[in-house]
Amino acid sequence: MFYHPEFDPIAIQIGAVAVRWYGLMYLLGFGLGLMLGRSRIRTSKSSPISLREFDDLLFFIVLGVIIGGRLGYSIIYDLGSIIRNPLSVFYVWEGGMSFHGGLIGVCFAVVIYARLKQKNWLALGDFIAPLVPLGLAAGRVGNFINGELWGRPTDMPWAIVFPQSGVLVGRHPSQLYEFFLEGIVLFMILWNVSKKRRPVGVTSGLFLICYGLFRFVIEFMREPDQHLGLLSFGLSMGQWLCVPMVMIGLMFVIRAIPKKEKG
Repeated sequence: MFYHPEFDPIAIQIGAVAVRWYGLMYLLGFGLGLMLGRSRIRTSKSSPISLREFDDLLFFIVLGVIIGGRLGYSIIYDLGSIIRNPLSVFYVWEGGMSFHGGLIGVCFAVVIYARLKQKNWLALGDFIAPLVPLGLAAGRVGNFINGELWGRPTDMPWAIVFPQSGVLVGRHPSQLYEFFLEGIVLFMILWNVSKKRRPVGVTSGLFLICYGLFRFVIEFMREPDQHLGLLSFGLSMGQWLCVPMVMIGLMFVIRAIPKKEKG
């Protein structure tokens, strides 16, 4: 059993200006996405987007992540605060970001950009999907540094005590499970799949399916949100949100499978 070292969440402080590790992880995630995307455009003969267009699209995506992530968290996990103080949705410095909300925000951003540039939004989604997992991995490192989103109690030898939880018991390091599955493994799957030309929608569909399944499984080892607890059938909010992800992903993949001509 190990003890969480209780890192200082502030990485750099200059006077009244504090830069937090979690913010740096977001910056690292966007940086990795930019680097991978530009590399893919340079080496691919069938990229649906140019380098300049990709830079513009990334701006839309950053806005989608921040706005969608914050709105998603506020509506799904902290609706009471919005009801009491609607302006609290803008209090990004207080933390609270939802992956599923961020994903919806990114989808809106890609669709809006595709309409503005008259491009196929699903083809853009296929291009963006392999760039996302390493950003997710960086975010989970930020969660671990902050000692948040800890796992459920366990007696496994790699259990970690998170003093931030208020109870000194060994817990699953669920942030690290998510770092590995949702970050590293998902990246390897999507990056290898996207190396070859696939029917439009396949890569996006695989992202939704794999992330949804990985997150669904890990949620059994992650402590549910205290104010929500477990919902119907003993599943967490995160698990219920993954169900439509997997279903939509399956729809994308099935629709992308070439149909045999009749006759």
